[in-house]
Amino acid sequence: MNQDIARILITEEELQNRIAELAKTVSADYEGTVPVFVGVLKGVVHFFTDFVTKTPLPCEYDFLAVSSYGRGTVSSGVINMQKDLSSSIEGRHVVILEDILDTGHTLKFVKEHLLSKKPASLKICTLLDKPERRQADITADYVGFTIPNEFVVGYGLDYREIYRNLPYIGILKPEVYQK
Repeated sequence: MNQDIARILITEEELQNRIAELAKTVSADYEGTVPVFVGVLKGVVHFFTDFVTKTPLPCEYDFLAVSSYGRGTVSSGVINMQKDLSSSIEGRHVVILEDILDTGHTLKFVKEHLLSKKPASLKICTLLDKPERRQADITADYVGFTIPNEFVVGYGLDYREIYRNLPYIGILKPEVYQK
């Protein structure tokens, strides 16, 4: 897999340091509450796990599974809800954890879906933000890294379900996905 990476964009150490900072910031904002962290599967798994283990607050978590990419490299624009929340978030403080905010279509869909469930508050924390590609009117409240318009994989992010297990964020060589 490493031979398919053009270069490492964010190292494992940089990821862990920034996630610790994010967890500290979010925890300070929610001190005295028990927030619900909602992960958007599958890409968020690594970020979610590291984030919640670095969060000193009591918290709950749940997951959604949505997809707009299928097996391609570009969002189809059609959002498919594959798994909804397991518990009610009505009246709760909710933080959506997401791996990457790209075009924004998926996250806008998720935000609107969760707002319909009447949480007390709803914020977004994304590990990666790619503002150059934004098409939907949405921003994150907490951002780990702002990245350039490159096709990235690793640390949960995939291409055709591969590369998720890389411990860093790397830029995939174009010849890999342009075959």
